[in-house]
Amino acid sequence: MADESHAKMSLVTKSPSSPVDEACHHGLGSRAAAVIVFGSSASVLVVEIVALRLLAPYLGLTLETSTMVIGIALTAIALGSWLGGRIADQISPRRLIGPALGVSGVVVALTPVLLRTTAEWAPVALMLIASLTILVPGALLSAVTPIVTKARLTSLAETGTVVGRLSGTGTVGAIVGTVLTGFVLVSRLPVSGILIGLGALLLAGSALVEWRTRGWSGAPALTLVVLAGGLATLVAPGGCDVETRYHCARIVADPDRNGGRTLVLDGLRHSYVDIDDPTYLEFTYVRAIASVVDAAFPEGEPLAAHHVGGGGLTIPRYLAATRPGTRSIVSEIDSGVLRINRDQLGLRSEAGMDLRVEDGRLGLGRLDTGSRDLVVGDAFGGVSVPWHLTTVEAMADVRRVLNRDGLYVANLIDHGELAFARAEVATLSETFEHVALIGEPVDIGLDPSATPRGGNLVVLASHRPVDLHATQERLDARQTGWEIVTGEDLTAWTGDAQLLTDDYAPVDQLLQPYSPRSSQ
Repeated sequence: MADESHAKMSLVTKSPSSPVDEACHHGLGSRAAAVIVFGSSASVLVVEIVALRLLAPYLGLTLETSTMVIGIALTAIALGSWLGGRIADQISPRRLIGPALGVSGVVVALTPVLLRTTAEWAPVALMLIASLTILVPGALLSAVTPIVTKARLTSLAETGTVVGRLSGTGTVGAIVGTVLTGFVLVSRLPVSGILIGLGALLLAGSALVEWRTRGWSGAPALTLVVLAGGLATLVAPGGCDVETRYHCARIVADPDRNGGRTLVLDGLRHSYVDIDDPTYLEFTYVRAIASVVDAAFPEGEPLAAHHVGGGGLTIPRYLAATRPGTRSIVSEIDSGVLRINRDQLGLRSEAGMDLRVEDGRLGLGRLDTGSRDLVVGDAFGGVSVPWHLTTVEAMADVRRVLNRDGLYVANLIDHGELAFARAEVATLSETFEHVALIGEPVDIGLDPSATPRGGNLVVLASHRPVDLHATQERLDARQTGWEIVTGEDLTAWTGDAQLLTDDYAPVDQLLQPYSPRSSQ
């Protein structure tokens, strides 16, 4: 009995290798297995992060977009891990690794041209194509780990070691892929270049695995597909003049003004600048902000200003031209946008601006109490204001940095029921004694019989009363067609809108964008 029991245990702990097992293990050492798992896991996260950048011009960089991409990526990981394990139990793993890497490489490399072409010519299919370009390579790459694990298992006695080692290696790969993409690749390479390069690397890995295992031989054909996709990307619609750390940026010349330039970020017209005449203000909301500032402070008086968000620096340029000696600090999170201002939008070093690459909320926190005459809020991430710049706590910091006669003026964009705009006005009313709203009469409640159209609104808040009559005269002089509402009328317009706080600020859910391509 003892001998029989010992024999059974030997069969469990180290069964004889079958020809298939030997073939599976042949050509795939522990180091090669670790490299394959590390690379495939890192690739999944690269695809996920870059997909957000590709979709932002068409869907907006919102919480919903991020949640959708993350959800699809996690679905791909779960599906790939499950199917990879099942298939590896039925087919020799060495026959699966090459195709999984090669096909995923093709899909990854074709993603830029597929998404941009779909968004331009068949936008109704964008969500489907976007889902597939994340799901297919994500699932194939996630299947690699269980397939490689199966290939490395030759004895049940080492199951824990092999599974644990490869699982840990895959997790480290995912971490490296995340950090490398977020901190290095996106800031140095175009999105299309990242994906085409990753696709080529995956194809190279596929070819190497084929050579080592003498398996599948489809890499040459897939390589031709990747090359064709790379060439197609060069002529695909939706290209950028510059890809910054956060945006796909283009500069569009105004055919009616020699110096007119429009800065387009992720499909949105963010700023208009006349590089020859900084006092020329194209966008209505910019003319409204200028009207507020001109009415609130003596003409020509230099100001100490802080700008939360830079864009094309239209207002800082205007202040420098109309109020010589103005000192403007600009908090712009995207260093690439600031480079565009210097390289393509004619920004001069003597403009009196201190340009800081920083988050707007953190920039506010670094300013001295009572140090600013003016704070301008005009920061957008995709189609919405970053939520942490909208809260009671953020507005308290704005109030802190303003001096006794200081003024806060901000650009808001909302549509539909204007739920976000109402919430932001309510939040400002909680912080400042004097608040007023400027916009189209139909949007600010002056024509209650009409349905709000939405778009840009300008809100102003201060410690002291602002001459709204003088402000209205300047709005009329600039032919904005906008009017002002304050006091009880503004309270009625705000209604029972909720306050936005650091603990609860569902900005992405409250805000209703008209279209990611709508003009500001």
